[in-house]
Amino acid sequence: MTSPAATASLTERLLWGLVPAVPVPFRGGSMDEAAQRGYAQWMAGQPVAGVAVWAHTGRGPHLSAEQRRVVLETWREALPDRIVVAGARDVTMAIEARRGRADALLAFPDRTDPVGHHARLSKELPLIAFWLYEAAGGVAYDDATLHAILDLPGVVGIKVATLDSVMTFQRLAALLRAHPDKLLVTGEDRFLGYSLMLGARAALVGMGAALPDLQAGLLRAYADADWPSFHARSALCDRLAEATFIPPMEGYVRRMLWAAAAEGALPAEACDDPWGPPLPAEERAAVQRAVHDARSARP
Repeated sequence: MTSPAATASLTERLLWGLVPAVPVPFRGGSMDEAAQRGYAQWMAGQPVAGVAVWAHTGRGPHLSAEQRRVVLETWREALPDRIVVAGARDVTMAIEARRGRADALLAFPDRTDPVGHHARLSKELPLIAFWLYEAAGGVAYDDATLHAILDLPGVVGIKVATLDSVMTFQRLAALLRAHPDKLLVTGEDRFLGYSLMLGARAALVGMGAALPDLQAGLLRAYADADWPSFHARSALCDRLAEATFIPPMEGYVRRMLWAAAAEGALPAEACDDPWGPPLPAEERAAVQRAVHDARSARP
């Protein structure tokens, strides 16, 4: 059973922090373990609060149990003092995460028994609920369900990823005000800066797979009321998202691998996503330009 102290400690560690949802580098259909170790070591040098593994970006439900074990072990070893969040579709994955020394879970959405689903998972580790847009397999929980989930003592807060619905994010941010002890975690790559203005106090985003210092600086600038830095960083994050989070949306995983490779964090050949759509070469060139432009212009 998750203790209140563990939940409170995780909330404090997450506050104003960036948690990249990290993809898994593949070469064809095989996971590139050496590339992943190098990527984890690179990320360890970045100003991140931690990482999220086995999430949608990390293709958690598609990985085998052994692949998940290797992924979690790699990131746990590289980030011994930082937060590792593991995506959990069911109690089996939650138990795997706890045994692999993850600090928290990110709950994949559930249609049949959402409150019970979150209650079961939160017995294993502190839990971040997940409001995910339906095209990506999410569930549009109604307000009563969300209140019941957020009332669970093992739930730290909720990650909201609407993709492009500012109105939905505004509604959910207002709902969170009835739960002042719970954390609103933004998953909004396409309007990251604005989501902070609406009340998010941490970020768990796939865009963090590349240029995490830019995004971590955005959160810190907002927390410090450093408005010139916030506005400049927000604009750069928007430009990066405009090159990576575009149709077909499932292509964003491969695009973020390309972006990480453009940063030098991954080998250029270790950027395959076996479950994503094929993408034209000109898209990779556009991603590389976006990373170069952001790196050159960042404060």
